[in-house]
Formats: sequence, C-alpha cells, structure tokens
Amino acid sequence: MDSDDEWLPEKLLQQKSALKDNPEHKICHTEENWIRHGLCVAVPKKYAKKGGWMFSECLPLCAISPSTVLIHRSVFLDVGLFDTQLPACEDYDLWLRISARYPLLLVKQPQINKHGGHEDQLSLAFWGMDKFRISALQKIIEADQLSDQDLLAAVNMLVKKAGIYLNGVTKRGKADEVEYYRQLIRRYGGDA
Repeated sequence: MDSDDEWLPEKLLQQKSALKDNPEHKICHTEENWIRHGLCVAVPKKYAKKGGWMFSECLPLCAISPSTVLIHRSVFLDVGLFDTQLPACEDYDLWLRISARYPLLLVKQPQINKHGGHEDQLSLAFWGMDKFRISALQKIIEADQLSDQDLLAAVNMLVKKAGIYLNGVTKRGKADEVEYYRQLIRRYGGDA
C-alpha cells in the first residue's frame, strides 16, 4: 500500500465479495478517490480504471494503483514479486507481468482515498521515470511470454518511450545515455 493512501472501511469486503462472485479471477482492483491538498478532485480520464484483459492499458502508464489491489498469492508464485532492482516504477513492472497473464476484476466504487500533491511523493524524486519503465518493457519483451499482439504493443511502447527519453538526455548532454537509447531504438525497429 502506498504510504499516502488510505483504504475505505468496506474495501476488503467489497473485493472479497466481487471475487467470490467471479471465482475465475485472481486479482481485483478498485476505483479510487483523488485527494489533492485536502480536496477531492476529478480523476483524469487517462487514469480511469478498467477491468478484464488490460495489458495494453498498462503500457503507457501505471494503470493499477497498488493500494487498490487484492491478489491471490498464486499470482505472485507465477509472475514473481516487485523487482527490487528498480528504484522506481517497480509497480509498473509488476502490473505488466500480471496483466499479460491474468484478467483483472474491477470494483467500480472507489475503495481508497489517494492523497497527492505533496513535495515528498516518490514520483517526484526522479527525473525521467520512463527510464525505469523502458527497463520493465525490455524485461517483459525479452521474457518471450507475450502474445503476438501484446508483444507488438510492448515493442511500440518501448520505442515511443525510448524516443521521448532520448530527447531528454540529448537536451541534457548525457552522451553515454544518448548512444545507448539510440541503439535500443534501432534494436527494436525504430528510427533514432
């Protein structure tokens, strides 16, 4: 659970009930309320929650909030745990691995309050968070476990994110990273 989030009182009851009614699912997440500077705000459309097979929805950004999830332990035995080698975006990496193998059940009523907008958020600690997402994309592509459709989507997203990151390191004069990301883009079929 993220340190700045809070569960609503019925969260686990709602999720257990949903999973009982849908025994073919092993993972359930929920909608969330966004609280910024103490006020409830509208959740941006790009963060709208979805259920079902949602690997492609997980590619652009972290589409699943850790605080909302209830997961059967067998899923972790199948896909592994958080990658502790990643200093950030370890949740993005895990959701890619899970969503490639499992459909997600969604409880549409918000079951957490997600607090944000404060200076000590981890997402503000690193410049170029896509660097870690690119690593996660490489890992899942090279694991050779994706369907053809998911593989194509993952490669396209890697090339897109690597291109954006390449522009950033080029502007910052980071020559070693510039060359690495140019080669990475070429390796996956993009123009660099």
